[in-house]
Amino acid sequence: MAGQPTSSRASSELGKMDFEKKLSRLEEIVEKMESGEMPLEESLKLFEEGVRLSRECNVQLADAEQKVKLLLSVDDQGEAVTEDFDPEVED
Repeated sequence: MAGQPTSSRASSELGKMDFEKKLSRLEEIVEKMESGEMPLEESLKLFEEGVRLSRECNVQLADAEQKVKLLLSVDDQGEAVTEDFDPEVED
């Protein structure tokens, strides 16, 4: 990955992180930024990373919510109604 630009490398690394790791990293970023002891350029880089993480976490949460909605469906006989979840399909 040495040849990749920093932002591209960071994006690919974020894509491989699970939800909990993304949330933990987002918390770290918030703590660092709240300290107010970083140079502006570093703050901007962390802010950009935080925005990406936040968006990715929101997408994962929305997908999970849709899965839960599918799992909570029942038919007239009280049987669970299941179907494959496709995150690309919207209601």
